[in-house]
Order: sequence, then C-alpha cells, then structure tokens
Amino acid sequence: MTLSPEDVIKAYHDIIFCLIGDVSENGACGIDIVAQFKPYDNSRVAVPRNINAAFLISLSGNNHSEYNTAIEYLKEMKSDPLWTNLVTFYREGLCLLLKEFQNFCSNSSDGVARTEELMTKLARHKGSLSSSETIQEEIWKLFHPEASEILGNKESQADALRNERKIEITDLNSRPVGNVPQEVIFTANALLTVPPVGKGLKDLSIKPGLWNALQEVVQEDQLFWYDHPVQIGVGPDRNEILYGLHHLSESLLFEKKLGNAAEKDELTVILSASVTHEGLQGIVKEYIEYELEKGGDLPGLKVYLFTEAETAGLIHEILVPAVNRYFNDIKDPSSLLREVVGVNGKYGRHYSFLKAITAFWQVFEDPDKKATFKIDLDQVFPQEKLLEETEKSAFQHMMSPLWGAEGVDTQGNTVYLGMMAGALVNEKDISASLFTPDVTYPSPPFRGEDTVFCSRVPQALSTLSEMMTRYKKGGIDGDNWCISRIHVTGGTNGILIHALRKYRPFTPVFIGRAEDQAYILSALFPEVKTPALRYFHNDGLFMRHDKHAFAGEAIKAAAIGKIVGDYERILYFSKYAGIISPDVDAVKSVINPFTGSFVSPLSQNLAYLRLALKAAGFFATKDEEDKYKGAALVETGTRRLHSCIQDVSKGGVNGLKERYEREKEAWALYYDILDEIESALKKGDQFAIELRERAKKLIRDARVITDENS
Repeated sequence: MTLSPEDVIKAYHDIIFCLIGDVSENGACGIDIVAQFKPYDNSRVAVPRNINAAFLISLSGNNHSEYNTAIEYLKEMKSDPLWTNLVTFYREGLCLLLKEFQNFCSNSSDGVARTEELMTKLARHKGSLSSSETIQEEIWKLFHPEASEILGNKESQADALRNERKIEITDLNSRPVGNVPQEVIFTANALLTVPPVGKGLKDLSIKPGLWNALQEVVQEDQLFWYDHPVQIGVGPDRNEILYGLHHLSESLLFEKKLGNAAEKDELTVILSASVTHEGLQGIVKEYIEYELEKGGDLPGLKVYLFTEAETAGLIHEILVPAVNRYFNDIKDPSSLLREVVGVNGKYGRHYSFLKAITAFWQVFEDPDKKATFKIDLDQVFPQEKLLEETEKSAFQHMMSPLWGAEGVDTQGNTVYLGMMAGALVNEKDISASLFTPDVTYPSPPFRGEDTVFCSRVPQALSTLSEMMTRYKKGGIDGDNWCISRIHVTGGTNGILIHALRKYRPFTPVFIGRAEDQAYILSALFPEVKTPALRYFHNDGLFMRHDKHAFAGEAIKAAAIGKIVGDYERILYFSKYAGIISPDVDAVKSVINPFTGSFVSPLSQNLAYLRLALKAAGFFATKDEEDKYKGAALVETGTRRLHSCIQDVSKGGVNGLKERYEREKEAWALYYDILDEIESALKKGDQFAIELRERAKKLIRDARVITDENS
C-alpha cells in the first residue's frame, strides 16, 4: 500500500486540520485554536499566543479558513526583531515536520497503513472529534502507538507486559550484600539554582560572604534545567539536601534498632553538586557546607561532596598520571576524561559519575564496598511501613540474592541481574498502602498535547505491571522467577560494582531528562556469549516521594523548564536509539512501552506539536497567570528546542554518534585505569601506592563534617 507524494502532503495537512479544527469545527485537541489567533492584538502575552496559533493553522494547510492570514502574519512578525527567533523556529517547523512525515511514510514499515487508517476513520466520523475515543485511539496509533489499545485492555496489557519481563532464575547470587553499611555506597545529587525571584540577598539564609558572588550570578543566563533544584537561601524546612540526608540518617538509626547494623556502623554517602548557572560552581561547596553545619548533626553518615572542582582534581591528580604511567598511545587523556568525569551539566553527566565514582572508591579507598544505591533527596525510606507491609526493612530488601543472580528471559537470552530497582509511593498515598501506584491511568476525554502524545498511559501501564508486581508462590515467586525492569526511577536503584566495572554502562552527557532510563541503553545489547545486564525488580523496596510536601516553591519555579525537557527527551532518545543499533525496532522491542515511547520516527513532529498544544492549553484558560505561563513556555521552548534540533542534526566530529563513541571510549579508559591500578597495587607497585595515597587525600578533602563525633 502506497501513497503518492501529493497524497502524503494532503494527508498530513488534513490530519493537523482535524487536530486543531476550523472556525466552525471542534478539533480533536479540544482547544479552540482559531479563537487564539487575533493578529490585531499586540500585547506582550498576545503576540506569542498569536504566533503559536498561526503556526498550527499554517501547518493544517490551505483548506483552513485562516491559512493565508496566518502565513502572512508569520511573515510580518519575522521582521520584528523582538520576535524574529520565535517566528523563525515555527516557520522552519512547517518544512521540517512535513519532511519528517514524508520520510515516515516512505521508510516506516507501517507508516502508510497507520496514516490511511486514521484518514479513513476521520472521513467516516460524524460529530465532535474531541469527544471520540475511537478517533483518539487512531491519532495515538499514528503519533504515539505505545499509548494505543491500553485503556480498554488494562488487565490483559498488564499481564502481557509482566510476562514479557519474566526471568527464570538459574543461579542466585551466592554472596549477596550482607552488611549494607560496610558494603553499599549511597549516592545522591544536590541540584542548586539562584535564589527565588524577588528575594533580596540580605534576606536570604546564607553567609554574608556569598552576597557579592550571588549578585553577579543572578545576572547570568541559565545553562541547565533541573526539575526542582534547591533555591539558594531557602529555609532549612524547604532545603532538599538537608531533608534527604536527615531522613537517611534516621533510616540508619532504625536499622540499628532492628539489629541490621552495628551501633558503630556508618553509611558512606557521596553527594554531587550540579548547578544551573556557571557562577554557582565557585560557591556551591561553601554554601552546602554552611547549610549542613546549620542543619545539625547527621548521625551515622559520612558525607563526601563532589563539585566540578573535586572531579577535576580526580582527573588531573589521579587518572591522568595513571594513564601516563601505565598506558601507551592515549592521546590527550585529560580532554577525553573531562568529557565524562564531572558533575555539572545535564542530568546524564552527574548520574553516570555517581555510579562510576564507587568503582574508584572500591579500588582506592575501601575494597569491601560491593554495591551502590542511589537515592533522590526528596525521597525517604518509610521504614515502619516497609516492616508492616513487606516484613523487611530497607536494608533487608537490599540483601536479596536476586541482586547479582543469573537467569534467562522469555526470548531465551541469558541475563545478569547486576542492577536493582525499587519503586516510589507518593507521600499523600502511603497511608492507604505502599503498593499504591504513583502514576495512574488518565481518563478521557484528552485535550491539548495529550491528544498526540500521552506518556502517562504507558507510564501507568509500566508502573502497575512492573513496579507494583508482588512475588507470590505458584507464579513469579522471587525465588525461581522474577521480573526485570526497564522503567526505573532516578532514585531507588542500585548496581553491583562488579557489574559496573564489567559492563561499564553510562548515560551520555547530552541526555537531560530520564537519565535513569537512558543508563541501561549503553549496555542493552551485550557482546556475544555475554549475559545481558538487567535490573531485577525488588518487590517491596519502596521509597516515599515527598517533593510536594516541602518543595512546592522550587517545583513551581522549575515547571516550564521541566515541560520543555520532556520535549527534548523525545528528540535525544529517538536519535540515541539509532546510535545504539541500526535496528531501532529491536531497541524498542526491549524498552517499550514507556521508555520506548520516547523513541519515535516522528520525534520532531511530537516536539513541535506538544509544545504548541501545551502552550495553547495555557492560553485557553481564564487565569492570567496561566496565560503568562503560555508565553513563557513558547519563548523558552522555542529557544531550547531550536538548539536541541540543531544538536541532534549535527554530523561530523560534533555529531551525537561521534560524541557517544568518544564518551564510550572515555569510560572504557576510566575503568581500564582502575583495573590497571588495582593489579599494580596487588603487586606492590610503588607508583600505584603513591596514587592511592593521593586518592585518599582527595577523598578526605571531600569529606563534609556532619557529625561532631566524626
């Protein structure tokens, strides 16, 4: 079945036309886009609204009654210096999206069939498009197939996914984690940004010595965006760093009372610090140390803080000298290692570092360490609830012999369960049960961006099928069978250091969202005769997600950046999947439904349409604050997505594939260095011994004194 080039163009315009509607028709998106196009209104909020609406109207083709007016409006506004970049982004999109759709119909095995099926259903449909579940399903089948055929088949879809994830255990780990304080390194990332808007620096809860530096930093452009970074100067009750560490300390005390840890035991906690503005790098360590000092003791925690300065020291004082001593023909190892070893930048950078530093720790500081477990600082172990509902504490869950077990998946592939994943429960839901999913199915009708891409549908399926699975006798019992996980969260996951050093997984530094789910992709397909590295689902290991209980202001401040980051995620994941394997369908067959839904042959269409429809949703409300959010989203989103599209489209030495290969080479060098030094230390090599002393000093200097008895 084929469509002529002219038919493809017409089909695309007709689909967008039906999505947004015309003057007298209700489009499938459920928003009156035409009502938002008022060229005569040139107020500060109205102009980005008009440009956004004109883009959607122009994309729907010349059958739209406002098509010519919209085209002329975009042409006119392009000459206004204030709006040139925004209009340029949208005008470029008119060509980009159509070209991508044409390629989709030409190259995708079922692109034409999906297009024709939607067109047939649209032609036969009578009545409102926005209230039709049939039309909604067909739109998802075209733009977001991972969301289709789920809502009407929840139970069967959940059973099918759970069965796909089944692992038959062939060998349990004969030497699992037995002493969490002695064998597990806990890691977390502190995300920091400038003070809240409108707050005078002298009114902030910070050292006076930081005032001058902050005055300069707040004038800088923001470089990186995080979900809800700590705003420097907030009170201790809203400081996520203090919150997470205090609760981790309390969890250790709880374990001691149960006898799962000795009274003298301490947890090793490695904290990285990532910042949104470049100037914060110079003050972040002083700020965190001051806040921890003010916040009081953290009994039982040995906290080590790594900023970009400490990671630079690690490279130049330890790793590069080791390369120069033990390796030949490594060109410019400093530059190579700096690409990956660090904590500042997008999420992928610090996420990989917090895993990799534990292998460094094992070689140079403590060979008894055998695993690492990452927490997010807005998450806590609900110890009493864990005991009540699972009969195990957090530490007891980590001692599972499934962590490090071997098995066979449903395709007959051997797997090594060197990684572990738990689950989250929202603070507001935990009174009902630990096993209350933190993501639930949405209900129709769908509106705005959800009509083309609704990640919550496959996310809810994955949450219910994977994260909520409880092992029971007679089925998936946790002894002979378990399930593996693809969908994991940024905290509540761990990896054995043996697995880390053997498989060397990493998240590329260009990944700015879902770094946790990207981590396994670099090791998704193993070498021949090597078991595939996978997460095992640790049923009952929950952390309570408390972000809404104390970080509301930070969440609100970062909301627009988070929205745009989700659109960037589609662009980067779609490109990354093609880098991992030329067979993208094979990648998706492993990572569907949720993670895989961000890998799409229509990634640019999804990024543009989601942005425009999300903004239209803000503009459609009567709330003035929402209208300003719409304007902010359009201005921020177009700027960041323009840069992102350029990034994923690059070729040559700066292309994503080349950057990925360099990062892979850099991490291989990093782990080769550790292997070489470990071997040299066993032989009593004097240079290796001197490096170890340097490394120990670097680690000592990174220690943050948080307990007066330490």
